Amino acid sequence: MKTALITGITGQDGSYLAEFLLSKGYAVHGIIRRASTFNTSRIDRVYEDPHGAETKLYLHHGDISDGTGLRRILEKARPDEIYNLAAQSHVRVSFDQAEYTADVVATGTLRQLEAMRDYTATSGRSVKFYQASSSEMFGASAPPQNENTPFYPRSPYAVSKVAAHWYAVNYREAYNLFVCSGILFNHESPRRGETFVTRKITRAIGRIAMGLQDKLYLGNLDARRDWGFAGDYVEAMWMMLQHDTPGDYVVATGEAYSVREFLERSFGYAGMDWKKHVETDARYFRPAEVDFLMGDRTKITTQLGWTPRTSFDELVTQMVDHDMELARQERTLTAAGHKVPIRSLAYA
Repeated sequence: MKTALITGITGQDGSYLAEFLLSKGYAVHGIIRRASTFNTSRIDRVYEDPHGAETKLYLHHGDISDGTGLRRILEKARPDEIYNLAAQSHVRVSFDQAEYTADVVATGTLRQLEAMRDYTATSGRSVKFYQASSSEMFGASAPPQNENTPFYPRSPYAVSKVAAHWYAVNYREAYNLFVCSGILFNHESPRRGETFVTRKITRAIGRIAMGLQDKLYLGNLDARRDWGFAGDYVEAMWMMLQHDTPGDYVVATGEAYSVREFLERSFGYAGMDWKKHVETDARYFRPAEVDFLMGDRTKITTQLGWTPRTSFDELVTQMVDHDMELARQERTLTAAGHKVPIRSLAYA
């Protein structure tokens, strides 16, 4: 049985990856941050009582800002594969929390690589490492972007991801470690955080349809993105670590749509006119915008055989259906006299 360690296991990608690896027969260890409220809802479906004899999912309290804690978790989990998915991943928020973003995204990756280097040296074990790089690293570079496209980051988040990416390359080359970076373009799902623009849209559609809100406020509607399904992309992560040699791969659909087109498809599927409900608010524009990201996945398709299975329209349908049902439940609770807290949708 292989053992994997996932940082960021409670996030969108971490939850899909945990399910995927468990289906492959892995024992899965995940690092979670301590919080005063439960923050494991995305992995509730695969959570197991740690006292059970057949348990394959183990959770450890830790943080990638704590290098000593990371070393202890490595020694306890003894992983064959490490997937670094932890990050402050909201681009707009990174402008407001730049130092924190740099510490978690950039230096946090360095801490993990250092912990892995020490662990492999002292244990004699061979460990493979996956680094979650981002299409935001390309920023203002012209599309389509591939592994040879120059990075031109346009946010503290993107700059931090570039640093983390080059740390990963450096440790692979300097210490002969098996380190891969997946440069993933935007990937969405019903588990996407509600302050990310796609989920903010589909969540609003459900609430508008159920009479729970009337308006949706967004920023730049002309930004174009290559949107795929997160459940497809975690398989690409795994495939990279099964290959004979480590490398860096762009993971994308090769198609791009604007935020405006996402609005048209999603509201249209729900039978509504988005123009009656959507307004632009300047506070949601980024200080430095990224206009057009579209990936060229030739390398990963040719070398590893990965292709996306979920189309753009299927993704939109899946997200709208999920959030329509969520809004129905919210309406039922409201009608029964329960006060349902309105989630903050301040950033998009």
